[in-house]
Amino acid sequence: MTAPSLSTNMIRRAFLGRSAAGIGSIALASLLRNDLFAGSGTLSGLHTAPKAKRVIFLFMAGGPSHIDLFDPKPKLNELDGKPIPEELLKNHQQFALIRGTPNFKRSPYKFQRCGQSGTVISELLPHLAKVADHLTVIRSMHTETNVHDPGVNFMNCGTLLGDRPTLGAWLSYGLGSENDDLPAYIVLTSGVSDGQPLLQSFWGNGFLDSRHAGVPFRNTGAPVLHLSNPPGVESADRRRELDLIRWMNRRQYDTLGDPEIASRIASYEMAFRMQTSVPQLADLDDEPKHILDLYGADPAKPSFARNCLLARRLVERGVRFVQLYDRGWDSHTDIDREHRRQCGAADQPMAALLTDLAQRGLLDDTLVIWGGEFGRTPVAQVMGKTWGRDHHPHGFTMWLAGGGARPGQTYGVTDEFGYHAVENPVHVNDLHATVLHLLGIDHRKLIFRKQGRDFRLTDVAGKVLEGILA
Repeated sequence: MTAPSLSTNMIRRAFLGRSAAGIGSIALASLLRNDLFAGSGTLSGLHTAPKAKRVIFLFMAGGPSHIDLFDPKPKLNELDGKPIPEELLKNHQQFALIRGTPNFKRSPYKFQRCGQSGTVISELLPHLAKVADHLTVIRSMHTETNVHDPGVNFMNCGTLLGDRPTLGAWLSYGLGSENDDLPAYIVLTSGVSDGQPLLQSFWGNGFLDSRHAGVPFRNTGAPVLHLSNPPGVESADRRRELDLIRWMNRRQYDTLGDPEIASRIASYEMAFRMQTSVPQLADLDDEPKHILDLYGADPAKPSFARNCLLARRLVERGVRFVQLYDRGWDSHTDIDREHRRQCGAADQPMAALLTDLAQRGLLDDTLVIWGGEFGRTPVAQVMGKTWGRDHHPHGFTMWLAGGGARPGQTYGVTDEFGYHAVENPVHVNDLHATVLHLLGIDHRKLIFRKQGRDFRLTDVAGKVLEGILA
């Protein structure tokens, strides 16, 4: 058999590249006709009328305690210090770090019904309590692992595997961006290091084009490296250089049809535009003092508060998906000190974000999501003054606000111990299906075909939570 010629290989590669849903052609065409393709994604049209246009995901990395923040359990007060019954531990995976039979641990915090809705919130979150009527609290979340990295992947990608597109990447792929000068998907980080890394896969594109990956902004210095021109290089010089590179890449694309070449062209062009848009975005000097005070943000210091304010500025400019990672919630020991610290840093900015979005008319079509990769156990990992809680995937709390979620609602129930989700259980795939629905997307129809199989964010599962829709 005669070996395929180089030209045959190139033609085959061009065919495969161009037949992948036309992604490469669309990306390349967007450079030639911005007026036609700006903001367009793969979907030719939305499947339902959208309630939300964009998402802010406040990700509490490590796993906040639902028992101490949103889901009080009087039964734990009664059983505090007593061993957990063996039957409660049947038919589920073991604890992450606890060995043996642990003891129940009550929450030491007071809870109150807040707002007209009567949403129950811990004393650790007094500012959030003031905007309780914006919240849709889901008490019956459950996931499939009690290990951090797979848990974060699952909450982001709908799978334990780390090589799949994240929710933000899927939205970039399906909907595109509303702003030609900023990426569709931006990541901000804050908090204290607790030994758990923030992996690139947490905001990765997986098998989608690389242009759909999240772009992390740095906390200090330039938000994105290498955006500034070197000394002596003017914008006109950079433009001529990029025009030459684009011409060469387009010739290569015409020959090979590789979608990644089109993504490379798009990334160079985006970087050029970001040289103007990002410094302007990150400069908080134009924010009035009362707004800075509302968030508790110091423009000169990195913090969760500053990131919440940046998130508002980003969605205001049409960024599709903004994800804030706040580290330090993995409280195996000394949870009282650590959760007080974390809530003290996050409570005011979260409430300010909802207030600020609402007063600007943005909350109606911006979906805000709060939560971590799982919750924490209703049993103590360590007793005494430095008590803590282990990872808990079987029943925990997340909340939504704005973007078509029904405000002032508490949905789902865990058992009397806060251990298992027992009423209206919500799987991560269900949450993803609902988020996509609020953005006008049928989760069963946002598909990418790879290696002969149709992939989607919710894989073969997921149902829309009709009960939490406004």
